[in-house]
Amino acid sequence: MTQTIAPRVRTLVLLLLAAACALLAGAGPASAHAALTGSDPRQGAVVDKAPAQVSLTFSESVSMDDDSLRVLDPKGKRVDDGSPSGTGGTTYSVKLHAGLPDGTYTVTYQVVSADSHPVAGAYTFSVGAPSETSVSVSAQAAGGGFVGGLYGVGRYVSYAAFVVLVGGAAFVLACWPRGSGVRAVQRLVVSGWLALTAATLLLLLLRGSYTGSGKLADVFDLSLLGEVLQTKSGAALVSRLLLLAAAALFIAVLFGAYDKREDEERRDLTFGLAVGGSVVAAGLAATWAMSEHASVGLQAGLAMPVDVVHLIAVATWLGGLTALLVALYRGPAQTPVPTVAVRRFSRIAFGSVVALVATGTYQSWRQLGSWTAFTDTRYGQLLLVKIGLVAVLVGIAYFSRRWTAQLAETVPAVAGQRQKERVAASGGRGDDEANAAGKTTTAGKAGAAGKATAAGEAKAAGKTKAAGKASGTGKGSGGSQRAAQLARQRAAVDAARQKRQRDADPHRFGLRRSVLAEAGVAVVLLAVTTVLTQTEPGRTEEDAKAAGATSATSAAPATGAVTLDMPFDTGGQNGKGVVRVELDPARVGANDLHLYVERPDGTAFDIPEVKVALTQKAKDIGPLPVAPDHITTGHWSADGVQIPMAGDWEVAVTVRTSDIDQVTLTKNAQIG
Repeated sequence: MTQTIAPRVRTLVLLLLAAACALLAGAGPASAHAALTGSDPRQGAVVDKAPAQVSLTFSESVSMDDDSLRVLDPKGKRVDDGSPSGTGGTTYSVKLHAGLPDGTYTVTYQVVSADSHPVAGAYTFSVGAPSETSVSVSAQAAGGGFVGGLYGVGRYVSYAAFVVLVGGAAFVLACWPRGSGVRAVQRLVVSGWLALTAATLLLLLLRGSYTGSGKLADVFDLSLLGEVLQTKSGAALVSRLLLLAAAALFIAVLFGAYDKREDEERRDLTFGLAVGGSVVAAGLAATWAMSEHASVGLQAGLAMPVDVVHLIAVATWLGGLTALLVALYRGPAQTPVPTVAVRRFSRIAFGSVVALVATGTYQSWRQLGSWTAFTDTRYGQLLLVKIGLVAVLVGIAYFSRRWTAQLAETVPAVAGQRQKERVAASGGRGDDEANAAGKTTTAGKAGAAGKATAAGEAKAAGKTKAAGKASGTGKGSGGSQRAAQLARQRAAVDAARQKRQRDADPHRFGLRRSVLAEAGVAVVLLAVTTVLTQTEPGRTEEDAKAAGATSATSAAPATGAVTLDMPFDTGGQNGKGVVRVELDPARVGANDLHLYVERPDGTAFDIPEVKVALTQKAKDIGPLPVAPDHITTGHWSADGVQIPMAGDWEVAVTVRTSDIDQVTLTKNAQIG
């Protein structure tokens, strides 16, 4: 039965890992955790003269370098002067060159938020009037590409490895001390340590490129690595490596001296290992809590210890579950997982779930802030998925507890049956049983003559002592070799029989299946959690919307009037001048349009006819004609001009200075 189940286990685990990777791949670049809540000039604004500086305001403090905030002219040339500077906690500005010409300018920013995630975006404003620009706003991104994908995988592996390391060690120490001598459990915990160490080193190398250029070549830039070490995230990763060195010592004692102690001596060592292991586990969890979501925002002093408790509870539950699964499927038949160990883990898992519910409720309130954020923000939607997976996991755990209770009732009967089989196999002579230390006693059988001649004992060290004579084999070394061969065969047969008896137990088989299902859901749950830690909190997103701006990559709508100056020359007498069009408030809906005609020297004058038309070519809307009324010399006006949607609109003005002299002028205006 074991041979049939093992391939299914491998297939299911591979499928679950593939689903987790697909979920991570679908996450895309890490969402910004600091939102752009304001700017001066505003998104899409048209100002009369060039500003002296550009200022950006974020929802939380961010880290900047010399290239974090750039301003580009229509040809893509930088016009900012000097390094960005903070002017008020969350507001940062950069000075501009003096005397900038009219046109559309692009502001780009790429910073690192206080919770360690990259933030990038761009928007445009215009001086005098909008113009064509060669700068692509949509190309701005942070935390994406190949490096971003590797960083996401590293984060997932680090979470999973932490769970396996801490939970596996806790399972051995608190539930199954004899499991410290089981090779499969040892490999599981050591693999968790190795994976967490490798993932931490990978994140440390990728960090500079992940928050900067996104280029793979920068991963091995030592100067960039030096800058990373001076940041909060770099310090957290280095601290994690130091704590992993202490964890290596803990593992060496757990699977070395602890395993070799007798029960009485082992109890004395358990307390010291429990205290030391708890300190190391809390320290590892704190490296996440002190550098990510919990370290910034509302009640950070309380949120960080709550986050530590949350992470340890997750590791104790899911990591212990993984250790139990490995012990049930890969543990030796001679030392199966005892029922008392399963029952202990069941109680510990229940306590972990209670801690998860309490800490998770607080974290949800802190990150969301309102019920509507559950459905209106991506963070809330992912959180609903996570809550659903936890509910499924708890439901499966309920059935595991039922199998555990039934398993406890059948243990005495199974033990009695095994004793009868051993007595029958030994011919009623009461041979010694094979013990946990690896000793095996065998009784030799007579050859063709039918006489009983020898009794052999196979020890764990591989030595065999033979007594008596073996009929039909002669004397001396030949008899000893034959007895050793018989002992090995008898031990193999006994191990196979014990494994068949273990697998044939329907209650133990049911427990194994339910634990396997729990582990499968846990793999997906960790993937969702990893994506959740890379997503902008719902409270931040809603605050940004309330402030009139979108988060991270979206831009704030334009406000205020748009002014367009368009020089004209119809070619006739008095055919030169300037048309100024003012559209207020340049929003969707009703707008006031004012049109002024001036000579080159600035004096107002009348012309025979002026017409205006609005067109949005991207949506194939228009032209929408506007017939302004003449108000006074050089001034025309139209009230209630309806603009149906936001976007980039072309304003066309037809100027006629005589019966045959006229020209049509066009410029674009951003309507919010």
